[in-house]
Amino acid sequence: MNLANPAQARFNMIEQQIRPWNVLDAEVLTLLSEVRREEFVPLAHQALAFADIEIPLGHGQCMLAPRMEARMLQDLQVQKHERALEIGTGSGYVAALLAHQAHSVLSLECVAELADSAAARLHQMGIHNAEVRQADGSKALRDTGRFHAIVLSGSVPAVPQHLLDLLEIGGRLMAIVGDEPIMSAQLFTRVSESAFSSTTPWDANAPRLHGFTEHSQFHF
Repeated sequence: MNLANPAQARFNMIEQQIRPWNVLDAEVLTLLSEVRREEFVPLAHQALAFADIEIPLGHGQCMLAPRMEARMLQDLQVQKHERALEIGTGSGYVAALLAHQAHSVLSLECVAELADSAAARLHQMGIHNAEVRQADGSKALRDTGRFHAIVLSGSVPAVPQHLLDLLEIGGRLMAIVGDEPIMSAQLFTRVSESAFSSTTPWDANAPRLHGFTEHSQFHF
C-alpha cells in the first residue's frame, strides 16, 4: 500500500472496510478520519497501516484490524463525561481514539517497551487525558476506581469477574470471547451491583491477550 497520500488511504479504509462492517456512527467515523493511524504503526509495517489485517507490534502482540477497532468503539458508545479502561495498550491507537471520546482513559499494557512507546506517542500527539500504565489486566486491579467503559484489545477465553466488578452501574465492557475457530464479540452491561446483562452483537476472531489463559468461573 502506498502511503504517499495517507489521507486518501484513510478515506479508503473507512469507506471500503469500516462502513461495510456496519460502523455507521458519525462520531466514530469522524474520529477515524482525524486520528492518524499510521503514526501508531511500526516503521517496518507502515505500508500496512490501513490494511484490513492485524499488524505485528513485537512481543507477540498486534494491532487489531481497523474494522474491529471501529466496531468495538461504536458498540461501547463512550460519552464525554465517562472514564474508560483499555486492557492491552499495544501501539496506543485505541487509547488515542478513546481519549477523544471519554473524559479520561487508563490503558494497561503488560509489556514495558510497548507501554513506554505508547505513552510517548500519545504525549507527542498532545493527548493528555490518557494514562498508559504497565500492568497485567488479567490480574485483579487495585486503586483504579470504577469505569463507565472497558475494552479488551484482544481476545480472552472468558471475561474474568474482576474486570466486570470495575464497571459502574450502567457501564459497558466489550471483549472478543471464546476459543478458535469460534469467537464472538460480547458486550456486557452492569445493570445493578450484583447483576450483569450481555449481548453477542457480532462474530470475530482476535489474537489472545497475554495472561488470559484460564477460563473464568464467572457464569450468568
